[in-house]
Order: sequence, then C-alpha cells, then structure tokens
Amino acid sequence: MSVGQVEAIAQTINSIAGATFITQPAKAVESPFRPLVPDAQVLLESNDPYLEIDAHISQSEDAVVTVLTTGPTILKNLPFFLSNNFKTKPVVSHVDLTNFDFSIITSLRDLNYPIVISQSPKEAAIYSRLAYNLAVNSQKSAFHFYAPSQYQLKDAFKPKGDVLIKDVESLQTSDILAYFDVKPFELVNKVSKPKDSVLYLGQLNDEIIEGFTKENVLLITANVYQPFYLQSLLSIIPSSVETITLLLQSANISTTQSSFSPLLLDFFQEYPKYQTLKNFSKIVGSSIGFIQSGKYATAIENLLKNVRSSNPVQNLSFGKVNTEISTKSSKKLLEDHEKAQAGAWKLEQAYLKVLEQIDPTNLRILNEFNGSNVGQSNPEYGFGSFLYDQEQRENFVESVHKAVQENRFHSIDNSNLIGYLSQWLVQTRSGLPVDDKTITEVIELLKTDEVSEVSKELLAKQEYFRSHKNWLVGSDAWSYDLGSSGIHNVITSGKNINMLVIDSEPYNEKKADGNRKKDIGLYAMNYGNCYVASIAIYSSYTQVLQAFIEAEKFNGPSIVLAYLPYSSEFDSTLPILQETKRAVDSGYWPLYRYDPTIEDEKESFKLDSSNLRKQLKDFLDRENKLSLLASKDPLLSRNLTQTANTEIKSQQKKVAEDSFAELLKGLSGPPLTVAFASDGGNAEAVAKKINRQALGRGLKSVVLEMDDLSIEDLPTETNIVFVTSTSGQGEFPTNGKQFWDALKNATDIDLSTIKFSVFALGDSEYWPRKEDKHYYNKPGKDLHAKLLFYGGVELSEIGLGDDQDADGFNTGFNEWLPKIWKALGVDKLEGVEEPKPITNEDMKVGSDFLRGTIAEGLQDSSTGAISSIDQQLTKFHGIYMQDDRDIRDDRKAEGLEPAYAFMVRLRLPGGKATPAQYLKLDQLADFRGNGTLKITTRATFQLHGVVKHDLKPAIRGMNSVLLDTLAACGDVNRNVMVSALPHNAKIHGQVSAIGAKISEHLLPQTTAYHEIWLQGDDDGDEPGDSKAWEARKDGPKRTKTLVAGNALADVEPFYGKTYLPRKFKIVINVPPYNDVDVYAHDIGLITIIENNEVVGFNVLVGGGMGTTHNNKKTYPRTGSMFGFIPKDKIHIACEKIMFVQRDYGDRTNRKHARLKYTIDDMGVELYKEKVETLLDFKFEEPREFKIDSNIDFFGWCKDELGLNHFTAFIENGRIEDTPELPQKSGLKKIAEYLTEGKSGEFRLTGNQHLLISNIEDKDLDHVKSLLAQYKLDNTDFSGLRLSSAACVAFPTCGLAMAESERYLPALITKLEEALEENGLRHDSVVMRMTGCPNGCARPWVAEVALVGKAYGAYNLMLGGGHHGERLNKIYRYSIKEDEILEILKGLFKRWSLERNEGEPFGDFVIRTGIIKPTLEGKYFHDDIAEDA
Repeated sequence: MSVGQVEAIAQTINSIAGATFITQPAKAVESPFRPLVPDAQVLLESNDPYLEIDAHISQSEDAVVTVLTTGPTILKNLPFFLSNNFKTKPVVSHVDLTNFDFSIITSLRDLNYPIVISQSPKEAAIYSRLAYNLAVNSQKSAFHFYAPSQYQLKDAFKPKGDVLIKDVESLQTSDILAYFDVKPFELVNKVSKPKDSVLYLGQLNDEIIEGFTKENVLLITANVYQPFYLQSLLSIIPSSVETITLLLQSANISTTQSSFSPLLLDFFQEYPKYQTLKNFSKIVGSSIGFIQSGKYATAIENLLKNVRSSNPVQNLSFGKVNTEISTKSSKKLLEDHEKAQAGAWKLEQAYLKVLEQIDPTNLRILNEFNGSNVGQSNPEYGFGSFLYDQEQRENFVESVHKAVQENRFHSIDNSNLIGYLSQWLVQTRSGLPVDDKTITEVIELLKTDEVSEVSKELLAKQEYFRSHKNWLVGSDAWSYDLGSSGIHNVITSGKNINMLVIDSEPYNEKKADGNRKKDIGLYAMNYGNCYVASIAIYSSYTQVLQAFIEAEKFNGPSIVLAYLPYSSEFDSTLPILQETKRAVDSGYWPLYRYDPTIEDEKESFKLDSSNLRKQLKDFLDRENKLSLLASKDPLLSRNLTQTANTEIKSQQKKVAEDSFAELLKGLSGPPLTVAFASDGGNAEAVAKKINRQALGRGLKSVVLEMDDLSIEDLPTETNIVFVTSTSGQGEFPTNGKQFWDALKNATDIDLSTIKFSVFALGDSEYWPRKEDKHYYNKPGKDLHAKLLFYGGVELSEIGLGDDQDADGFNTGFNEWLPKIWKALGVDKLEGVEEPKPITNEDMKVGSDFLRGTIAEGLQDSSTGAISSIDQQLTKFHGIYMQDDRDIRDDRKAEGLEPAYAFMVRLRLPGGKATPAQYLKLDQLADFRGNGTLKITTRATFQLHGVVKHDLKPAIRGMNSVLLDTLAACGDVNRNVMVSALPHNAKIHGQVSAIGAKISEHLLPQTTAYHEIWLQGDDDGDEPGDSKAWEARKDGPKRTKTLVAGNALADVEPFYGKTYLPRKFKIVINVPPYNDVDVYAHDIGLITIIENNEVVGFNVLVGGGMGTTHNNKKTYPRTGSMFGFIPKDKIHIACEKIMFVQRDYGDRTNRKHARLKYTIDDMGVELYKEKVETLLDFKFEEPREFKIDSNIDFFGWCKDELGLNHFTAFIENGRIEDTPELPQKSGLKKIAEYLTEGKSGEFRLTGNQHLLISNIEDKDLDHVKSLLAQYKLDNTDFSGLRLSSAACVAFPTCGLAMAESERYLPALITKLEEALEENGLRHDSVVMRMTGCPNGCARPWVAEVALVGKAYGAYNLMLGGGHHGERLNKIYRYSIKEDEILEILKGLFKRWSLERNEGEPFGDFVIRTGIIKPTLEGKYFHDDIAEDA
C-alpha cells in the first residue's frame, strides 16, 4: 500500500524526540496528523500558535521541537519568527501548502532559516529528515514545505537508520545534503539542446512536465529554497540555454504586483558573483495561478510567447489569480472549518442570548459573527468601528450644542424642541441614558421643521440621538500577549465600551505551567479604571446576568471574562457543564465581580465562588480583601484552610505512619498490607474485616485505600492483599483508579519479591449479555493478571465474590480467606470476634427520636460532611447529604474532601404553595442552594447544593413561610401527593384537604426537628421568622409529651422508636386522571365522586418501584385493590395499613423491607384481613372508575368558579434560568405580581410540572404577558417530550449509575426527528429515565423506560401501560445511545404503520409480540427474551 505525504512525515516525527505541536483551524476540525501523532499538543490557528510555541521553547529543554501547520498559519505568524528562540533553537515546521500558494515560502526569504520543499511522499520522507538535520546543525528553525499532491504517489521509500546523522552538528550543509542525496535544484525533464529554461517554485504534476517538454523547455525544480544555492542552479543548466524564467506558483496576485517577484530578487542577489558560470539573454520573473486540467499547454504557450518576445514583460501572471487552488480534502477542510465556526457561534449564544435579554433594543455587538463586511467579526475591527462611531457621535453632540445655542429651528414648537435637546445634551455628556420618549419627541419635532438646514442635518444623523450598549466579543486568543493586544487598547482607551472575552480551554486541557495564557482579569484590575467580571454561564446564570447589567452601567471600559470550555465546537452542553464545574470548584476559573468606583472595599470585589487560583489569592491578599471575603464565606475559608494545610497534613501523616510502624514492632507475625478500592462500601468493609482478623492473629497488618499505595513502594511490600469491587462497565472504583492507571502503565517494575492475593466483588448477572460477561469482576481479574505479569507470587488464587450466591459475596469470601491465613502460617490461630454491624434499626433506636449528633455535626466547620449515622437520621428531617460527583475525582487528586452539599426536600401535602412561599423558596435557592429549584416526581420542591453552614438557615427560611421538611424522606410516611386537577376547583379542594389531613395525621411526633432546626435565634433569620413557626398550629411538634412521673418525653404513638421498616408513600388521584401514578405507591387512593362530591376512595395497597439490578428477589409492583373506604375514614384506613407494614415488614433486609414484599410474603387477603381487624370494619367493594391518562395537559383552562389555570412545561422539573428559557426569573416575576394582593397560587404535578392556578380574569392579561416574556407559555413540544420524566441522577445523587435529568432532553431531541418523519410528533408516549434502579421517576410503569446500569449504559424497558396501570419489562440490557436510538426509531416506525386506531405504544408492543406483558410484579423477571 502506498504511503502519502502525511504518513511519511508522521513516521519521521515519531522517530524523533521532543515536543510536537499541531495547528488546527478549529477544535472539531482535526488535522490529518492528529491520529498519527497522538502525543502532539493541538493549538488553534487563530490563537497565535507560534507565540505559544515560543513560550514553550523558553521553558523546555527539548532537543528539537516539531510543528505541523499550514501555509496561511505561517503567513499570519511571521512576526513571531523574529524571536530569539526561533533563531537559536532547532524548531522544525512541516508546512502543508493546502492552497498551493508557494509565495508563502518566499515570505520567509529574509529570515535566513533553512527551507526545503518536497514534491512527493518519497521526498516528504527524505526531506522531513533533512529538515531536522539542518535545524540541529544550524541550531535554528527549519521549514519543510509540501503541497497535497498525487505526484509520484507510488514511489516506494524505506527510511534508513536514525533521523539524525551522527555528529550532525559538526557537518557542513553540503555534507548533510549529500547524505540525503538532495540537490538544491534538480532537472525535472529531458530535452534536447533547449534554448529556454524555467526554474519552477511550485507543485509539479505530469501535465506541467509534459507541457514544457513538448516545448523543448528545460524544467528545473527547487528542492532547497534557503540557502539559495545559485551556483548549484547555474551549474546544471546546459550551455545551449539562453533564457531563464523564474516561475512562482501563487494563489494571491498581491505578492506578484511589485516590480520584481521575490524569486527574481533571490536570483539577482547572488547572480553578479556567478555570472561567469552562465550568461542569459533574458531573465524573466512570472507567476502561475489556478489552471484547469487540460489548460496547461495554453498557459505554457503564452508564458513562452512573453519570454521569447523582444521585450518580455516582467511579473506577468498566468492562469486564474486570487483563486485558491484546492483539493477535495482542502475543500472539505474549509467546509468543516465553516461548520465549526458556526458551531462555536452557537455555543457562544449561551452568553449572547443573556445579553439580548437585558436590553435588546440598545444592544449592539460591534463585531457580529455574520457581519456583511470582510473581517467584521474581528474584535479589532469592531473596536475601530466603535472609535469611528464615537468620533462621529461627539461631532453630532457638538452640532446639537451649536444648534441649541443658535436656535434657528422652525418647528411647530421650538420651545419644547430646545428643552428636549438641552435635556438630551446634559444627560448625554454626563454619560446617563436618555429615555426613548425624549428622543422620539425630538425627532418628531425636527420633522415638522421643513425650512432650516440644521434640522435636516440632525435628522440625517438621527441614529446618534440614541446611545447603545456597545459590546465587543473576543475569543481567548485575546488572553495572549496582552501588552500589544486589543484588550490593552480597550482598557487604556478609557472609553465606555464593554468587552466579552470567551475562554474555551477546558480545565482538563489546561497548561501545566500556566505561563502561556495571561490572566486578563488581574491585568485589568491592576490597571484600575476598569470594571472586571469573571463568569460562567454553566455555573451561575444569575451571576452572569448581574455581571452583564453591572458592566453596562459602568461608565468606562468593562471586561467580562466568560468561561465556555469545549473540546469540540459541536460539544453538547453536558460536557461543557461538567468542565465548568471542575474549573470553578478547583479555583482555576473563579467567579467574581470588581467595580473600582465602589469605595467600600467590602463591596468593590465580590467573590461568587468558593475557590481561588493562586494569582488571584495573591492579588486579593495584596489588596487586603482575602480575609474579608473568607470571613463572609465559611466554604471559602474551609477551602483556603484545606489548601494551606496540605503540607501539614502530609507531615502529620508521616508522623502517624512512623508511630504505627513502632506499634507493629510489638507484633510477632509477618507484615500484611490490605489495600481496597470501593465505591459502595462493601469492599472497604471486607478489607477492614481482613485487617481486624489479621491483627487478631498477630500479623503486622495495615489497611488503606489503593490510591494511597505508591507504585514505587509496591516492590518493598512483603505480603499484600487487594480487595476491589466493580464499578460501571468493569471499571475500578474511584479510590483505586490512580493506583491501577499507574500499575498498568508501569514499564520497569519488578514484583518478584512480593506475595499477593486479590479478592474481587461483583455480580455475575449484572451484565446478562454474552458480549458483556467479561465485565464480571473485571477490575480484580485485571489486577491479578497484571501482578502475575510483573512477577508477583500468589498467596492464593484470586477470590471471586458473587452477589448472585446465596450469601452474596460472603460465599466466595469465606472460601478464599482461610487460604490466605494458611499461606501466612496463621491458620491455626483464632481471629477476633467480628463486631455486629450497625443497622438502620440500631441507628433509629439509638437516635433519641431522630436527634443523633446532628446538632453537633452542624457546628463542626472542619468538614462539609456529617457522620454516617447522622446521614441516615437527617433523611427523616428531609435532608440527604450528597457530593458533586462531577468534581469528585478532581478534588480527590488535589487532596480535598468531596464537595459535600445537601439536598433539602419539602413536605408539601397537596402540592400547593402560595406566591409568598414560592418567593421564599426562590430566594433560598439563590442564597442557600445552587440557584435552581427541583420539582420532584412526588409533587414537592427540592433545593440542591445547600452547603452545611447554609443548612439551618435554609430550613428556618422554609419554616418562616410555614413550609417544613419533616418526614419528606426517611422510614416514615412521606409527602402525600394529589392530582393537580385544574379544571375542578371543588374536587381539588376536597382531595387536597384530605391529602393534608393524612399527612398531618401520620406526621412523626418527635420534637427533635424543632429542637435542632428552629429553636432559638440564628444569624440568618429575618424579622418575624420565628414568630411564624411558633404560631403555627400544625406541622412539626414543638413540645414534648407529659408522661408518667410528670416527665416530659418524646412519644411516637404511631411509629415507636424504630419507625417503619422502610419509606412509605401515599397518593390520591382523581379519575380519569392518573398524574400521580396511583398504582405505583404503597397506598394509592382512587377518588370516587358522586354528584361532584368526593364520597370516598378505592384503596390500592402494595405498589412500589425500587429494585436492584439483576437481583430477582427485588422487583417493582403495582398496588392490589383492597376496596372502598368512605372519605371520613380514609386517614384511619391509611394509618392501619401502615401499622401492618410497621409490625410485619422485614427489618433485617432493607432490600426486602418495602410493603410490596410484605404483602406478597403474607398474601393480599391475609394482609387485608389484618388491616380490617385493626379497623373494626371491612373494606367495601370497589366502586367503578375509569382512568385514561397519566400525563399532564398543558396550557390554559378555566374551572367552574371562573378561575384560570395554566400548566407550564418544566422539563424534568428543573426550575432554572438558561439563555433559551429564563423560567426561574419568570416564575419569580409572576409570584411577585401575585403577592401584590392579586389572585393565584402554585401547584405541582407528579410529572414534575407546575401550574399557575386560581388566576382571576382581572389578572389574566398581565400573567399571560409575563409567561410570554419569559417563554413559560411555550408548550409546543413533541408528545414524547411532554410525556417524559427523569430523576436527578448525576451529579448529586450518590446512587446514580448513569445520567438522567441532564441526558434525557438530548436523547429525546435525537428521537424527535424520527417521530416527525413518522407523523408521531403529537402522539404521547410515556418515557421515563432514571440513573439507577431505585425508580424515583417511576420508570417501571412507563411505556418506554431507560434505567441506568453504568455511565452511558441503560436497560431498556417496554410495555408499560399508557395510563400507568401495567408494569413494563426488560427488552434490552446495558445498551448505549446508538443502540437505544436504533431500537426505538425502528419501533416507533412500526407503531406508526401497524397500530390500531388510538392504540398506545405500550399496548402495541405487547399486542405485536415485541415484549411479553408483566401481569404481576413478582413475575417481572419472567419471560425476558434470551437475546435481551
């Protein structure tokens, strides 16, 4: 197979040491060298790449530096080649002349760098080597140019020896050329006694050679352009030759318009010395442009006519000039570049849309991406046009001033006109905005003056009456070489102009030295007259909005640094969001705002994130601001302390290790190291158990995380045992990844002196497909094989723990461990008695009615976490401790604890909130949370990202508006959810009241909630807060109960000290609507209505969603019908159903503790009988009902009282502001309007959407206008999207195995095209996604469900009932996006063609045999296809 030029050059590069750089027009437009030279660093052609290479050379000791670039890039970077680094260090540039413009080569003529030109792949291989030798020999830069060509493509060449000649530094250039058999100039054709010759600096092809040969013209090519060896040229020209034409291939006529071409100048510079070698009658300079195939003969004929004429014209061009010659590949490159530019612009819209929202009428982007003028998108162009515009406006202001003074107007009202113009002048000169009304009045009055010239002149330039918010948009290219860049010019101008600088470098690609990219923010802040902000749209929308508003108000230059990290211009938002979070959390990209005009130093610099890079810390220290900021932000203070204590911690660790080593000396047995890698805690527990038993047997044992084990120290171990669980698709857990990466990449490690064994934990059925079976215990198996490979000696064969065994992993563990003790010679000794594990039941009993040590943990400022037991207890208080998994690995690598924060969930029975309550939640989200609100799948609100010191103020804030979080989570009855029912006010009022009654009736009676969160005062309280909750009649109990002996104590009459075995959920639906998924909960109440009055409920018992992957003992279940209960007794019925679960539920196995397992273990009838015994009456026969939907219906409706309700689509329940949908701001505005004595409330749905309810007609128009303004009125989405739901999953949920909320919208977008094609856009398909099998979004009753198995992999379920009445079944295990799309697109197409009239998708896949129905939960795992 023939090798092309790129492959030939790459072979040379991979044989030479030193750094390699590749330039690309865009991140997404990959250089052909990228896959061939994988270790190369990519630089963008628009970002002055040679300036970055210059900086690299200054700091590196590379023997040679390689650059792979293009001709146009060389041309743009010419000034940088004057740097001393390029004059004194060997830098080899391989330059692709993609546009066949060889004039670029001549632009380097005065720099005296070696330049060689290859014509074919064979020459590319030789000349690339030649270039390295010339560079090393001369100790300066060298250039190897080539053009993409098929010329002599099939010529074979096999490189010989090393790239560099031995002792090349001592050789002469001629010796090096001779070594590679390269002649500076070479005859291309054979002709007989030619009179004319042509020296051609261009790309050869057969047609050119044939054309000159036919004309008997000698054709010579230049192989070495610099040095220009004229003597060599003249020596090869035969005596018969009389003329020489110096022919340059050029794409640009401007290079050939001077009197003499560069090639002609090169010739004459040396010719006087060597004229005796050869005299010519004519020496002519010419150029050749684009010539179509078949037209070369004509061009050559015309060229020779000129040469052979009596008076040849110098510098004539032949062919099309100013037309780039291109190949298919270069055309594609250009097309890809244009697409990438458009992609980058689309990504940048995240910021530009926010700018447009602030003041769309006065916004002016001075360098529009789609500007009509050439170069208009360039920031320098924009700044130049701004300066010109400012000059024109200043002249206009003077004209207005003069006109006012002279007062020569003849308008219908000169007095008012002069008044308006005077007002305009004062405000304009003061830098104040002039309202539109004044300007309109001025223009209208001027139009009435048809006499005076001054009016006509002012009207001709009337656009200058209005001032604009002027913005320049620059890329991170402006972060380089600040002193001579546009940034410097903007700052020093003092003009009132705003600049948005978008930095797209991902955090994971940041340069280690950090010296290349200058910090614009520090530069601008040090200058002093400039507003500066550092923002990140995917970290804080609110902060972006604030920064833009402040920048526009600032009278002077404003620099706003915007982070938009992408690896490709076609990246989706998810990786950009993840990179942003890493950068902000690490301090690489701090968020701040700086206004030098604010005199109060506490307010002049506002830090909006909690980590700082060192340079910014130094600046703030210098300005005495850091201590002020740290005192205001405990999280910043803790991060600063953790960073400062890194060295101290390592010293302390060494002292502890030394002390432990002394302790071990007292033990007589051999040493043993136990290293674990664990995500869920099982592997860690096993490792600690091994350690305890080893110490009990007298071994010198130590236990540690794998990542704490050094590869360098591994060979010094004597005996070592590894314990690892399995994550994702056969991956190492987080705390073992670094160790494994280091071990597998080690090249010279000898482990022959250590004895080892491995115990691996996994699930043999977790990956059921044959092609995935190798994932079972893969980390352990890989580790075992690698240790053997490096010479390690087995203590025993690998142990495999399998969750599918009767005793789980313990079966394999109990077989493996005795072998370890025997190998270590301690098998005859007794180990220690294992402590009984602390269960959730133990925690509850010992918690003092849910107090634990929560209060003490909140006071511990050394960590953002609370203890493991308190983590379980806070769930009863509506709180989950989480950490940000997007940045978990980065923080671990930096020696920081995880970014702990808490999720706080409201107990919101009935799903209703007043506008005042909503405003409080909105405020808490901004000031105590992550700036968003989450509507859950159980119709309540959650706050995410609440750090520990904000936890108490957040909960007190909620309680100040009579909202609480008690029993929103934990082993108790949780939030009672009811149908939203906007069209029937009476029925909704009744079911909502009943839901609230049930919730209050079953509420835990502990006073711990009030004691921990509400008692006493707090710095975060606002006036009147405590009075509100102290006066509350319902909600969390405030005082203990008087018991025997006149003692006050907590009493739980319904729950006792152990509460329930697991969580307990109750919902109420109103047929025909099932928007609460009534079948999927522990108790589902189906409302029975007679004569528009709630009379009672059909009671379903035993629904539940949570399962464990491939554990067939766990399954989802729909509720069983018990019968009808009148409404006045329903709270009692719920109580007794809960009591039976309390007394008979499994408290030994939490995976088997839900009511659904209790009812299946007991049998439906027995369970019902026990409930009826407690009730003292029986369930009546169920009443008739009909359910025909479980989705929400969007848009406006009016109830029977004439009140209006709007159901807004909130995708996956996340209320946030994005550039496309500023929904959070919109809902805040609506709530503010409704609190002004207006009508209205907010309702939530179980499908994660929100209703603006009870709006009176008098308020309707204003609410509609706000909905439209903030794009909340948009419900024109596909039926699939409107019927979808997702749980939170990554990054906060600790149980998530895959993405959900952040991924489902993107997946649906990819499916919608197929729906459109098949005419299904408006057809509802209930689709749900969860990140794990716990089922928070109730995926098991969806028609289509995706349940996360590993990151990027999902189980696909089909066949759920369209109304939520039937469970689905697994259709495919562990599939990724490409398979998901292929399967669903195919099935949707079949459905469109083969369905019966009105047949839902879930019914269709069952009728057509695509999936078997799941008729009962315990049969969920049956009838799954073998090929699933």
